[in-house]
Amino acid sequence: MNFLSLLESKRDGAVLSESQLQSIIAATVAGEIPDYQLSAFLMAIYFRGLNAEETRALTLAMRDSGEVLSFPADGRPVVDKHSTGGVGDKVSLPLAPLLACLGFRVPMISGRGLGITGGTLDKLESIPGFRTAQRREEIIQIVQSVGCCIVAQSEKMVPADKRFYALRDVTATVPSIPLITASILSKKLAEGLDALILDVKWGRAAFMQTEKKARQLAKGLCELGRACNVQTEFILSDMNVPLGTHAGNWLEVVESVEVLEGRGPSDTRDLVLDCAARLLVMTQIEPRRGAALTRAKNCLDSGAAREKWNEMLAAQGADLTAFEAKLRAPSPVYEVEIRAAQGGIIRDLDARIIGEIVRDLGGGRLRADSILNLEVGFSAMKKPGERVEKGEPLALLRADNEDAARGVWEVARAAWEIAS
Repeated sequence: MNFLSLLESKRDGAVLSESQLQSIIAATVAGEIPDYQLSAFLMAIYFRGLNAEETRALTLAMRDSGEVLSFPADGRPVVDKHSTGGVGDKVSLPLAPLLACLGFRVPMISGRGLGITGGTLDKLESIPGFRTAQRREEIIQIVQSVGCCIVAQSEKMVPADKRFYALRDVTATVPSIPLITASILSKKLAEGLDALILDVKWGRAAFMQTEKKARQLAKGLCELGRACNVQTEFILSDMNVPLGTHAGNWLEVVESVEVLEGRGPSDTRDLVLDCAARLLVMTQIEPRRGAALTRAKNCLDSGAAREKWNEMLAAQGADLTAFEAKLRAPSPVYEVEIRAAQGGIIRDLDARIIGEIVRDLGGGRLRADSILNLEVGFSAMKKPGERVEKGEPLALLRADNEDAARGVWEVARAAWEIAS
């Protein structure tokens, strides 16, 4: 294969064949294409795009680049949820154990942070001892016994996406619809799913800036998922404002536990319940929407999902004693309150500013090899519609030290717009 020739073809807008895309993926996995050429290829796709057939071929070639999961038939549907990413989006964490309690099997293969969006795996790795790396046999065993797991794709599962994923994050090619589609569905199709719910976000802190583009992505994902024999539906959700009141890896774990304990912010809880209810309807476990929502709510409020969460953590190596102690321990980093410059009603909270600050404090990646600070971020954020007095805390900022906090303090306060 002459990859340079294929790269030139895509740069000039040519349509690549299924066999050409399969050859590119095979060479990528074999390590025969250097990062600088792959980066150029990703940028060519970003500007030139892929048509429907190219996207399908790329997705299936990526899926087939490694191992796939296969579960024994036992009456429990195999399902998953995927979010296109946002600031404060921790829905996957409480949703997986909730779905397991509702009678599903959930082999959730997740990713790390992209751009300013938090990564599910990064959040989970703030839990003492938790292992996101699991072999194929371990994933199947955990899902069969516990009902859910949240893991990274192994070196043998969708290895092509693993390499693309890291490069997209640092080459400004994340928002490409064909690349997003192939990345998401290659991993989800490798899970052997019966049903998939997609939370496609739009707004300032989303990869899709407008609802129109988000809908375009969602429809493409659904069409391809269904064509591959997976029941697929989507939710469009707003990412102009952070989801929940906590943003940052460990802080989002804390908020996830609050949701599992029947507390937590209403927007996060509602989205968790919406995803669960839709999957109940899609799989005909509970075909009526209202009844499905009630069933999910009752299960969440019963405490069963919180117990299942601990069961999942233990199965993936977490030290539950250390985890519970960390939930109660004071923060190990510097904390400062962001206070309102005036009184009034909060009219806006810019999720992009919040996400950029978390990233710049070390909670996200600026380079592929960045080492994250899992403790930094925002907690107790006031949200639009709330009234505040002058000098009242808008949020608690956690940074590595006082100098780091001072460096972003004024920018952080500007994220809130307060109307008199």
